[in-house]
Amino acid sequence: MEIPNPYEESIVRKFTRPIWHKFLKGIKTYDLIQEGDKVAVCISGGKDSMMLAKCMQRLQRYSKFPFEVEYIVMDPGYNPRNRERIVKNAEMIGIPIKIFEVRIFDVVANMEQNPCYMCARMRRGHLYKFAQDLGCNKIALGHHFDDVIETILMGMLYGSQIQTMMPKIHSENFPGMELIRPLYLVREQDILAWRDYNHLEFIQCACRMTENIDKSGDGIGESKRQEVKVLLRELRQKSPAIDMNIFRSVENVNLRTIISYHDGEDYHHFLDTYNDRITNHGQKQGDPRPEKEEHHAGTV
Repeated sequence: MEIPNPYEESIVRKFTRPIWHKFLKGIKTYDLIQEGDKVAVCISGGKDSMMLAKCMQRLQRYSKFPFEVEYIVMDPGYNPRNRERIVKNAEMIGIPIKIFEVRIFDVVANMEQNPCYMCARMRRGHLYKFAQDLGCNKIALGHHFDDVIETILMGMLYGSQIQTMMPKIHSENFPGMELIRPLYLVREQDILAWRDYNHLEFIQCACRMTENIDKSGDGIGESKRQEVKVLLRELRQKSPAIDMNIFRSVENVNLRTIISYHDGEDYHHFLDTYNDRITNHGQKQGDPRPEKEEHHAGTV
């Protein structure tokens, strides 16, 4: 059996509760891995995907049921320095990576509209295809808890919608393939603490269009997501519970208080069933007591 290195040991000893236990909880809560799976861990070279790789490596080694793991790196056109950093870090922490090359950066570099959107779609498609060619039925990405709550806020503030980053989704374009996010419950601050504790240096944003203007230190740059990160930092100073409140808001959705929603192509509006909920006593069906009216100054 392979002997765990210090980087892996620190996850299960120094960061047992904030990282290892939450990693395991996420997998169990959302049923992310089953016996016989072959999972492709997608490594971008950043802190999140590298730590995910170590967690998956540990889980496979001591799992009660057998499953396989491949560690894949897609080079979309990294500069030589970034690619070398990825390779060296993988060797140092003990991740047996497989690299494949595509020229996505060359394709999107000349796009005037939505280059980031197209880049993300193309990268995801290539990852699915390479993983499928390796015989995998799942790809694992390094999105964490902070990515989830930031996505919720971004959807509300900039997308005029309520949505979240799901812990797993079926691929629409690659039948039989599934995307999972094992770090779903792990906070970014704990990943940063693991990185710093082990004196590791990972690449930041490797995109040609943003790597030179990244001032945030988290690989995001001056983006809408970075604006939300700043907003969250300010809100945390007022309420330490703000993160979990945002996260739980998409777990506790009361459809009777939603104006409209859609399930795929099916659209629903509250007026569709509004009158059907009234009984002979003027009380909503299923409600234990009449809804209380809120009275505010200046309202009737």
